Amino acid sequence: MNQLDMKGRTAVVTGGARGIGRAITERMLASGAAVAIWDLDAAAMAQTAGELATQGSISTHAVELTDEQAVRAAAEATLARHGAIDILVNNAGITGGNAPTWNLDAAAWRRVVEVNLVGPFLVCSAIIPGMVARGFGRVINIASVAGKEGNPNASHYSASKAGLIALTKSLGKELAGKGVLVNCVTPAAAKTEIFAQMSPQQIDYMLSKIPMERFVDVHEIAALACWLATEDCSFSTGATFDISGGRATY
Repeated sequence: MNQLDMKGRTAVVTGGARGIGRAITERMLASGAAVAIWDLDAAAMAQTAGELATQGSISTHAVELTDEQAVRAAAEATLARHGAIDILVNNAGITGGNAPTWNLDAAAWRRVVEVNLVGPFLVCSAIIPGMVARGFGRVINIASVAGKEGNPNASHYSASKAGLIALTKSLGKELAGKGVLVNCVTPAAAKTEIFAQMSPQQIDYMLSKIPMERFVDVHEIAALACWLATEDCSFSTGATFDISGGRATY
């Protein structure tokens, strides 16, 4: 693992207890950053924090990311513990199952959009003003190649990730020149617990679209996301970085 210079920085990683979020948390701790995990699963957070406690400064905050008051309370608790928030990784997300658009339950559709798009908006609203005040910040949104191409039988997920890409572009323009850079990562599918929310047919479809003929490893995503959080990333903002094994064509 290459070392990145993140000493003295504090990161918030939503959905950081498992999967891609945990890999990002591990990479950031190894690079010298303190990490605050924001997640709804208190037990998973406790386990992750216990396993990584010797790697660096880590805190856990149980928060429903679609609840504005809960998000602001988590931001205040993180600031009280760490003193500042320099990096935000909006990673938490759900798929909401698979079905043709006309067969999707309206409540499931709304929940996917709330978690995958409204949640990042609320978290950004709570954290970015502090970054602007300090003149430094890095925001990394974990979207999906599905947000660029649209996966069949996953229109709610695809639409929410397309919205996250657009949010990245808007924020990048708004914050350009303020020391706060906002970028987006669009991975192909990774083998994480989120696969349990998908049908075998959907998983096979996603694999068939990847020219490298394998799923991306979560540590590969973490490597890209963590570089975007460093000062070495200094002139990219509002950008979308593919990590799709050759699937993405634009």
